[in-house]
Amino acid sequence: MADRVSQSQFPPSRVVGRGRGWYRGDCHVHSARSNGGELTPEQLAAGAREIGLDFIAITEHNTSDTHGVWGPLAGDDLLVILGQEVTTRTGHWLALGVDPGQVVDWRYGIRDDVNDRHLDQVRQAGGLCVAAHPHAPYPSGVFMYPFHGFDVVEVWNGLWSSDLPWNADNGAALAEWGRSLAADIHGGRWRPAMGNSDTHLDGQIGIPQTVVLAEELSTDAVLAGIRAGRSWIAESTAIELSLTASAGDRSAGIGERLRTCGEPAVVRVDVRGVPSGTVSFHTDRGKVHRESLPSGGSGAVEWRTSAAESAFVRVEVRQPGGHMAALTNPVILT
Repeated sequence: MADRVSQSQFPPSRVVGRGRGWYRGDCHVHSARSNGGELTPEQLAAGAREIGLDFIAITEHNTSDTHGVWGPLAGDDLLVILGQEVTTRTGHWLALGVDPGQVVDWRYGIRDDVNDRHLDQVRQAGGLCVAAHPHAPYPSGVFMYPFHGFDVVEVWNGLWSSDLPWNADNGAALAEWGRSLAADIHGGRWRPAMGNSDTHLDGQIGIPQTVVLAEELSTDAVLAGIRAGRSWIAESTAIELSLTASAGDRSAGIGERLRTCGEPAVVRVDVRGVPSGTVSFHTDRGKVHRESLPSGGSGAVEWRTSAAESAFVRVEVRQPGGHMAALTNPVILT
């Protein structure tokens, strides 16, 4: 059946009056129009507002026919990014920021050698291409394409977890992304990590979510922040985090480069919402430092290194039980 879209009901691509800041969102959301989905767009919008998200991306399976219902549901408190989950035979990927009504072909696999052409179509529209749930536990969900063709990797997907929003499949995706990070940074083109809920059912939205530094609350600015790696992933809106590295009078944050000029670098992470959790620092040498957080729920941890010792530093925060609470993209040291 051909996609039917009401041209007058597309959501605006910018929320007026929302300037530079950290914005929370979920870029992998399905309504009942997708297989396995049970929620209406109205329920999804209400759920996003209830937990305090600033943006969501609607990513129905292989269709754009709900793009046209989101105009009245967006507003001055919620940006709706148009997208699609492209469910190919050998892996799924997210096309974020596509044109209204745009549909990306999904009827192929890795042996057809056409994936790059479809990625280019999304980028020509100003969109972002995300490798989705690389280790999803079903045949077509296992991601067989190389990451280097994509802009971002979804290392944390909430759908296939049962009691907790973190499982072994996410751990495998994080490890795979982490192993490639050092080589990619050295080569000058690294792919940031992101996390999304893959919402299909009530109560899933925003678990986890991506927190992004954007110049404004608009599709272009949010995607630019994600593309640049100026983002981190949170289990929920209850968790807050900041990560900075400084050397002398210079400092840099997540997704940025710090010119150390040969001076020692002090890396500091501030965390709220993870009482008695643990913070670990990761570089191109693997996990290099670990400390516990206080029972009160808020704490700061500092660690010292240098550009000679560490090409980058990223942070993971885990709950007392060991499952992930937050993780960051790297600060790069030069």
